[in-house]
Amino acid sequence: MLEINQNEVKKPTKFFGLSRNVISMGAVSFLNDLSSDMIFPFIPIFLTSVLGASTAFVGLVEGIADATASILKVVAGRLSDKWGVRKPFTVFGYSLSAIMKPLLAFTTAPWQVLFARFMDRVGKGFRDAPRDALISLSCEKKYLGRAFGFHRGADTFGAALGPLLAFFLLPFIDNNLRTLFLLSFIASFFAVLILQLFVREVKNGGVSQGALPDSTQSTPLQTSSPPLKFSFKPLGAPFIIFLVSSTIFTLGRSSEAFLLLRAKDAGVALALLPIIYFVYNITFALFSTPAGILSDKIGRRNTFMVGMLIFSMTYFLFARLHSVSAIWILFAVYGFYSAFTEGIGRAIVADLVEEKLRATAFGIYNAFNGIALLPASLIFGFLWDKFGVATAFNWGAGLALAAFFVFLFLRFRYRPHYKVV
Repeated sequence: MLEINQNEVKKPTKFFGLSRNVISMGAVSFLNDLSSDMIFPFIPIFLTSVLGASTAFVGLVEGIADATASILKVVAGRLSDKWGVRKPFTVFGYSLSAIMKPLLAFTTAPWQVLFARFMDRVGKGFRDAPRDALISLSCEKKYLGRAFGFHRGADTFGAALGPLLAFFLLPFIDNNLRTLFLLSFIASFFAVLILQLFVREVKNGGVSQGALPDSTQSTPLQTSSPPLKFSFKPLGAPFIIFLVSSTIFTLGRSSEAFLLLRAKDAGVALALLPIIYFVYNITFALFSTPAGILSDKIGRRNTFMVGMLIFSMTYFLFARLHSVSAIWILFAVYGFYSAFTEGIGRAIVADLVEEKLRATAFGIYNAFNGIALLPASLIFGFLWDKFGVATAFNWGAGLALAAFFVFLFLRFRYRPHYKVV
């Protein structure tokens, strides 16, 4: 089996100075999110208008699927560190999600949609932490912001084009959402194919392999890796503080499904919902890589804090502005928040945790944020139903500010001990 040095995998190409592994993973995420977001804007509409579910049930679907599956992120991340491999988990996760999307076409009751979304998120649970560890090991540390910014940008560019593609497809399929769910499988299939053929395995400080490890391989898996037990202590206090801040931040977030319902209530036409979601995603995609590059220069923590403030301001305005034109502008501004936090947050995790525990850290980080989505979505839906839309968005804006001040403690308390992060 062909083996090459890890430095060769990290070697940047002429494309934004990124390695081939990072670029390939960007292509995988682009296609996967193209598939997912062809259908995501329509799932709340499908649930409420076709299957007769309540707004609160929409929150339950989005919350419980992410939160329950998030437990697997810790397990997958820990196993990935223990066995010293990332790619097998990533392939399995993307494959499971690819299979689940078209199954939505055959659902006849809200609970079936819940099951399909849950299994789709199980796939996400298996892939996210090992994938992020694989990206972090495929670039030099000084380019972590750039690498994760590019990956999130490619991921979100697919998410931006997905609703746009759906917008043009729906007239040709008589606005049949079930047919749209079936068509979403095509891009997911090619995502898994590229992942299997072009992404190389990377060992911690070791080698990159062109295929998955097998019994004929002369180099064994890491036998000195830590046992499969759960402990925060080895991850360090800075990571724990960042985890607390990001979890509080997530508790104030709602699923984007609620933003789409907000747009619909404000008067945005049903046919234009994919387009307004495109506005959010294209802003996110276009500014994600520049935000990552900026974070490598001015500090990833500084960049992340800007994103938190943008989020709080946007939610504050969502609670107060009601005109259709204002809602369109807010969806664009909301994209800046994502560009300044999504990839940067992952880069901060990679900064704070050593390589051999990195997948575990990514698993815990993703899991805590995913678990927080359950109470976040349920509380947001409850506040909306009982007290109105303004109360729900004010809640989110307030928690974002609380998370910001927790993050300030990390920013100043541990600054002398770490390089610019």
